[in-house]
This record gives sequence, structure tokens and C-alpha cells, in this order.
Amino acid sequence: MILNEAHLIYFSPTQTSKKIAEAFARGTGIKQVIITDLTTHSVDAIALPASSLAIIVVPVYGGHVAPLAMKRLQNIQGTNTPAVLVVVYGNRAYDKALKDLDLFASSHGFKVVAGATFIGEHSFSTDKHSIAAGRPDSDDLAFAGKWAETVMEKLRTVDSPNKLRAINVSSIRKPNQPLFPLLRFIRRALKLQRSRVAVPRTPWVSQESKCTHCGLCVQRCPTGAIAKGDELHTDAEKCIRCCACVKVCAQGARVYETPFAAVLADCFKKQKAPQTIV
Repeated sequence: MILNEAHLIYFSPTQTSKKIAEAFARGTGIKQVIITDLTTHSVDAIALPASSLAIIVVPVYGGHVAPLAMKRLQNIQGTNTPAVLVVVYGNRAYDKALKDLDLFASSHGFKVVAGATFIGEHSFSTDKHSIAAGRPDSDDLAFAGKWAETVMEKLRTVDSPNKLRAINVSSIRKPNQPLFPLLRFIRRALKLQRSRVAVPRTPWVSQESKCTHCGLCVQRCPTGAIAKGDELHTDAEKCIRCCACVKVCAQGARVYETPFAAVLADCFKKQKAPQTIV
């Protein structure tokens, strides 16, 4: 099967999904790569042909595909187009996210030929409470490139999209999760919920003197929750707590501190590995 182009589709406020998407695209060896970045805006209706490869990479929020990512995907349609699906999660669990993405793809004209779960630095990760800090790392990106070669080999063995076998993403191998840290997380998370500990609705500027009004947080925010010229404030109605503004702030002016960060950092210290299915 000859693929003329790759359509790289991602939603990536903190750049983790983007890095994995780009590493996979490089590994395919396909020279013509069309990028659809859904991070800061939706797109007009797009129909992808059967002669292209769709690579869809999105982050996991609370065990599901990030709701805004799912919303912005809706205008993208396949035509029996082979698709590779990847969800990126912060080392806790991806729960139903890969199934969510598979349901979208299958109902929008894509034939899912491969799927994967990768680790990305958690949105709540800080120097004090490190949660998968630095992921994806060089090993993750190399793994993504090698996996792309495997996917392409599968696609070369068939003559046409009609002969492609769709995979069952539910059959993907689950990441190794030690039992006791998981039980400890459940107990502590439930305790926080019962105690009604306040969870900040948005990131904030910890010291106004640190903010240089460079506008990077405005550019990176996927929802327009920060306005140019008013960088000291965040619109709570628009904020999705992706913490892109925190990660991009070179001055360390923006912060997001939640009691759940300490729990996640303590209970999920063991780094999970990527898992794939082809």
C-alpha cells in the first residue's frame, strides 16, 4: 500500500503530545507531512483521503481525551483512511482515553491500524512535586520512531485500504502498576475529596514583579483565558488547567499548586513505559 502523505494531527498545550507526534512522523519516512495543530484553535472541515496516513496524538485529562481536543477533532473526517492513535498521560492512568479516541476515529471514517499510550510530564508537575518530569525523554522519542517503522511495515503488506485490518485498542497491553502505591493514591485522593480541600480553579501569578508581560502565556493558552496586556489575570470560565502558561513562563511568575500534585508525585514515582498495539 502506497501512502502519499501523512497528516499529523495533535492537541498539545504543554508540547508533550507534539514531541511524540513529530517523532512518530519522522519514523514513518513519509516525506510529505501535513500538520494540523488543534492546540489554540479549531479547523474548518477536513477530509483525509485513503492514500494518506492519519497520526492523531492527544493528551489525557482525568482518564479521558482532553475535552477540548475531542471537540476540535470533530471537523476532521477520514475516507477509509488508515489512522494511528496515541494518547499521552501523566504517569497515573489513561483509563478510557484510548477507547474514546478509537470511538471518534471509527465513527469519522478512519480505520485504526495502530494505537499507543505514552507518558508525558504531568500538567501539575513542579520542581517540588515531580510527576513524570522530562517525559517524553530521548528514549520515548526513539521508541516512537522505531514503532513507526513497525507500523509502516504492516501497511506495506497490504495492497489497498480495503484489505487493512482494524485493531481492537482494548487489547493493548496495560502498563505495569504496583498495587500498593495505587491503593495509597485512592485512599489519599478520597480523603482530599471528603475534606473539601480547595483546588485552585486557575494558575496565577505568584509575584507580580516577576511578570515581564512578554505575552508567551497569552500565545500558548489554548482557550484564550489570558488576554494580551492583562497577563496577571486568568479567566476561570475559560481555563482548562492544562498549565501551559506555567510551563512556558521563563520568569517563573506563573504557578499552579494543588494538593493533588503531592499525592500524584508520591504515589506514581515508578515511571511507566510506552505501550503499543499494531
